[in-house]
Amino acid sequence: MISTLLVANRGEIACRVFRTCAELGIRTVAVHSDADEDALHTRVADIAVRLPGVTPAETYLRGDLIVKAAVAAGADAVHPGYGFLAENAGFARAVLDAGLVWIGPPPGAIEAMASKTRAKELMGVPPLHEVTEADLPVLVKAAAGGGGRGMRIVRRLEDLDAELEAARAEALGAFGDGEVFAEPYLGGEAGGRHVEVQVLADTHGTVWTLGTRDCSLQRRHQKVVEEAPAPGLPADTERELRELAVRAARAVDYTGAGTVEFLVAGGRAHFLEMNTRLQVEHPVTEAVFGVDLVALQIRVAEGHALDAEPPAARGHAVEARLYAEDPARDWAPQTGTLHRLSVPGVRLDTGYGDGDTIGVHYDPLLAKAVAHAPTRAEALRKLAGALDRAAVHGPVTNRDLLVRSLRHEEFATGRVDTGFYDRHLAELTAPAPDPYAPLAAALADAHGRSRFGGWRNVPSQPQVKRYLMAGEEHEVSYRHTRTGPAPDAVGVRVVHADAHLVVLEAGGVRRGYEIARYGERVYAGPTALTALPRFPEPVAQHAPGSLLAPMPGTVARVADGLAIGDTVRAGQPLLWLEAMKMEHRIEAPVTGTLTALHATPGQQVEVGLLLAVVERP
Repeated sequence: MISTLLVANRGEIACRVFRTCAELGIRTVAVHSDADEDALHTRVADIAVRLPGVTPAETYLRGDLIVKAAVAAGADAVHPGYGFLAENAGFARAVLDAGLVWIGPPPGAIEAMASKTRAKELMGVPPLHEVTEADLPVLVKAAAGGGGRGMRIVRRLEDLDAELEAARAEALGAFGDGEVFAEPYLGGEAGGRHVEVQVLADTHGTVWTLGTRDCSLQRRHQKVVEEAPAPGLPADTERELRELAVRAARAVDYTGAGTVEFLVAGGRAHFLEMNTRLQVEHPVTEAVFGVDLVALQIRVAEGHALDAEPPAARGHAVEARLYAEDPARDWAPQTGTLHRLSVPGVRLDTGYGDGDTIGVHYDPLLAKAVAHAPTRAEALRKLAGALDRAAVHGPVTNRDLLVRSLRHEEFATGRVDTGFYDRHLAELTAPAPDPYAPLAAALADAHGRSRFGGWRNVPSQPQVKRYLMAGEEHEVSYRHTRTGPAPDAVGVRVVHADAHLVVLEAGGVRRGYEIARYGERVYAGPTALTALPRFPEPVAQHAPGSLLAPMPGTVARVADGLAIGDTVRAGQPLLWLEAMKMEHRIEAPVTGTLTALHATPGQQVEVGLLLAVVERP
């Protein structure tokens, strides 16, 4: 029996595994980088062990340090979570060689399936060894790991070498393995769906398939919304997927939890890969089948046999990933303090607590919200409503995008494919500001400030407040009256106002706003506003053609041979920033001459830092 378990991971998945361990009476051990010293997963674990450094390469990708941590903390088992070393056969062997229990498949199964190239060869669909014009478009992928890292779509043969290099660098930083490969790109415009099958196998010959999941709503090849079961699959297609998944598991004597992924397009199922670990989206399967997959992983690792058949499926479940990113700005990751996170009425898996800092070193995933209901329509409604009412106070997130996606007619009717965001991103990210939110914020602010002196029977001068909302400036005015601040806006009545709650009535409709303040940042209900100073401070001016850092991060590399005085063309990649485990390409804004280059590899940059200047001829 396992008594003490170390999770070789961080954040949300570490907290998720610890929760099950607590229910089973198993002591828990966290590992943490210096950047994660006070992270939530270290606070909820019974023991925490430091991994010196901040980058993944220094910490969570150091299998030797993690095994030493497990031995030092008295752990007798290691759970890899997902990402980092979860699909690293060498790490699994090191854990076993240290006399510890490995909560995962045998190293041989990982070797056979965790490398996408070897897995495809095993399943009879080898990758492309040489790409020609006739093969385009192709998808470049990392052979180890997943989560969209190391993936690039190549539509022009002349772009292939550069995209291969970029994919190798990103894969090496995320998984410690820079192997990449190319395969035909069947998604997006081809109407492909990303469908996967959850498998669970024991050491006694039983292999379960726990239904299907649809993960077609993706950005940058990383899943955003997942659901179980996959809607609208023909019965023969679903049967084929389940049979292929069992075949893949049995082919490598698989044990534990794993996922077999397919692209369903043109009425055919195309094998993509087998993930030899727990998936981020496993909670939707847990909800539909009423199981705890982590508990079952532990039972299998302890040698227990599964029942002959899995439990029956019940209802429908949907998961939405809440990211600290701005979908309207090319999904730019965001950093800062997460002041408050509350999503009522649904399951919430998170690695952050109120007041925690979202840094630049790791994935921007804040939380996963999961709703379960008897039908798909009810599950979508439940999750959309919970996210709509959620309090997410901190950096910009994709919350509004998630709500709109779940309520979009195309998605709601089950017409899903991997090109959804390519078609609909503009409408899903269009600003939809609440016209009354700035007034509510201003009235709450007025109640929160002390006023000197008593009431005088003379007209009050208008008080003006300016706020930035959805990228635009909004000005509101009010006057102090005998009964309190009153708006100048015609047709708006104040039903109630104090420093924390404002209720306004307009056109016979009442709207309540809970108010929260964090410095100049104000939340009126779900609407985020920034209070602007009465007299704006001077802003630094930059020359035309200036390239400013769009996010905090690290300069991963500069284009080979790039030097001041070079002629560059509009759209030409000049340098790459690494932020939150993804690479972001910085391109020349215009065709012209590079007159300044301030970025150097390894340099830490903040938002707005001048990186380079390209002047028009």
